Amino acid sequence: MLSLAAGPALAVPRLGKPRQLKFLNTHTGERVQATYWDGRAYRPQALREIDRVLRDHRNGEVAAIDRRLLDLLVVLHQQLGSTAAYHVISGYRSPATNAMLAARSRGVAKRSLHVDGMAIDVRLPDRTLADLRSAALALKAGGVGYYPRSDFVHIDVGRPRSW
Repeated sequence: MLSLAAGPALAVPRLGKPRQLKFLNTHTGERVQATYWDGRAYRPQALREIDRVLRDHRNGEVAAIDRRLLDLLVVLHQQLGSTAAYHVISGYRSPATNAMLAARSRGVAKRSLHVDGMAIDVRLPDRTLADLRSAALALKAGGVGYYPRSDFVHIDVGRPRSW
């Protein structure tokens, strides 16, 4: 088991089993399918590919996505029995982008975990938004925000909470 964030230990795929994720960036149209853990170690090239697709699409700034978040997404994908790529609305956000968004909307935290690569806003096209939210809440591994009007669920590896 790996410990994710402040919540209880989260059962991730056995340490010896590779971990793979698929993403579609809804703003850029870019896709990535990458095995970021080969069963023994993280794969730096695969992590760079994921980081690039999950970059701040407004200014192109790339930052490392927290590996705990990637592991959490693997577990969610497996628990939901999904075969689809995660559709990403927002991954990493630069401090400048986050400040601009926070000034425009009360729904954006001034100190968002997106800035630290610890949060992602996603949907899974082969599962309902409500099912994705329920599965994320059941793990108690971080924050879960539900935005049905905007068609995404916010998932982070901060302290467990929901809104």
